[in-house]
Amino acid sequence: MNYLKLNNETDIPAAGIGTFLLQPKEAENSVRSALANGYQLIDTANAYMNEKAVGRGMKKSGQEREKIYLSTKLWPSEYAKADQAIDDTLKRLDTDYIDLLFLHQPVGNYVGAYQAMERAVKAGKVRSLGLSNFSVEQIQEVAAATDRKPAVVQVEAHPYYQQTALKEYLKDMGTLVMAWYPLGHGDPNLQNEEVFTELAEKYGKSNVQIILRWHTQVGNIVIPGSKNEAHIKDNINLFDFTLTDKEIQRIVALDKNVRYYTATEEALQGYLTFAPNFDSQE
Repeated sequence: MNYLKLNNETDIPAAGIGTFLLQPKEAENSVRSALANGYQLIDTANAYMNEKAVGRGMKKSGQEREKIYLSTKLWPSEYAKADQAIDDTLKRLDTDYIDLLFLHQPVGNYVGAYQAMERAVKAGKVRSLGLSNFSVEQIQEVAAATDRKPAVVQVEAHPYYQQTALKEYLKDMGTLVMAWYPLGHGDPNLQNEEVFTELAEKYGKSNVQIILRWHTQVGNIVIPGSKNEAHIKDNINLFDFTLTDKEIQRIVALDKNVRYYTATEEALQGYLTFAPNFDSQE
């Protein structure tokens, strides 16, 4: 495993597993498989409705809690009661602390919710703070109103959408990017770009592994999700080769500044009213 240094002087694994769209049993099995195959970083969220399953997978893995890096996210409908929401999240995950806690979407009173997360850090319930899907302007707003700069910003990032402007802004804060859709939402046009096929042949890897390795070498944290054990094993088998600077630049040249997902303002407002009973999950 490779590690990256956060702006609070803690380390985060450069690659982990995401649990978005995994049903509870799938999430539990994927977490157990991931931890058995050398993963340390697990990413989930209130809205994924699988936090309890992630907690079970962690416990059943037999891994010591201190060897697991756990990240999760508060959903906007929880922002108004964020202090209680953090305690509820800890209970669902069956853990005493969260390594990295995000605000999931930039809607509602996200500044107040971030301040609640700061209180959780002081109380020892959370170790690092993050923002998910926030723009530069929204990050600036949070940073100006709070004491702790976000350690990680989780956004869509892949070779066709490299988040160059965002990363340039975050550089001064020492904030890192965690990439979702790191493989371009499964786009075969992206994954089968000639450069990835050439490099896969050179290094004896798959095109997917080349893309994930590129992410880690340019400073991104990657969390590809999978319920397939073979894919889970392959997605962490990244650190026995190193792309050259010239190869990195060939991939950088693929940037189209084109993303696959954009939330409308209407959808963002809908997130405030989407408030399932998160404690009812399996």
